[in-house]
Amino acid sequence: MNAPSPHTNAAEGVRRWKPSPLILGTAALHGGAAAAVLAQPATWPWAASGVVASHLVLTAAGLWPKSALLGPNWTRLPDTSGGADRRIALTIDDGPDPEVTPRVLDLLDRHGARATFFCIGDLARRHPQWIEAMVARGHAVENHSQRHRHTFSLSGPGALRQEIEVAQETLAEISGTRPLFFRAPAGLRNPFLEPVLCGLGLRLASWTRRGFDTRERDAGKVARRLLQGLAPRDILLVHDGHAARSADGRPVVLEVLPKVLRAAAAAQLQWTTLRGALAAQAVWHEGERERPVPGGGRHPPFDKI
Repeated sequence: MNAPSPHTNAAEGVRRWKPSPLILGTAALHGGAAAAVLAQPATWPWAASGVVASHLVLTAAGLWPKSALLGPNWTRLPDTSGGADRRIALTIDDGPDPEVTPRVLDLLDRHGARATFFCIGDLARRHPQWIEAMVARGHAVENHSQRHRHTFSLSGPGALRQEIEVAQETLAEISGTRPLFFRAPAGLRNPFLEPVLCGLGLRLASWTRRGFDTRERDAGKVARRLLQGLAPRDILLVHDGHAARSADGRPVVLEVLPKVLRAAAAAQLQWTTLRGALAAQAVWHEGERERPVPGGGRHPPFDKI
């Protein structure tokens, strides 16, 4: 699947928004509560309690980075081989960092690994040469917002779109390719995010496992968190930006990555990017459409991705 041109209008990659069951249920609850109060005003305490409870559930769903309650969320790679897939993905957040990113790129080169870098637009603008280096070395550059603000998940739809769309333009201009994936700052979001991502042709991605390498200074502990239970189709998360430092001042990620890369090689796992996995999924779906079914005919079409 060819990547879109950086000059492609965002509308060309629009996905249709399908409200999740939780969103639909919350909307129905709000409607029912309003109807109940209009019919019997004395029921307002119960109606209000139900509305408040639904908002608490929505908030909890947004505070759980791996939740799919608010919409689709890549926490593992899609299975495109009927269980025989040996691919995994390494995702690297919060860069580019002019000190750490070049050394991460060198490590990946030495191990022949490809990674997905979720980059911050403002940092990309300051250090464009490292975005260009990521692409030149075969890695993927994806959207991690323009400013990586901790209040991101408290924003309304207009502010979310502005923050993400500016990062899209920034990263597309520098890398030459429009991002296809978005990762929310700290993984936190709200119900407004998925419709915005659909409008921009982006998919939400979180992770299967992470090492907390922005705050854990012990590289051994970080590596164990990433490697314990490591399996095909996992998405791992580390950071080249905001990296914690070991006792000797070395960025922890630089000690962790060799351990992770060697362990993956020993387990005969192959690294892929998220956009590589998306392309493989598209090919697999197309193959399934064309595969004959017993009794004649073809498999029904999958939803377009």
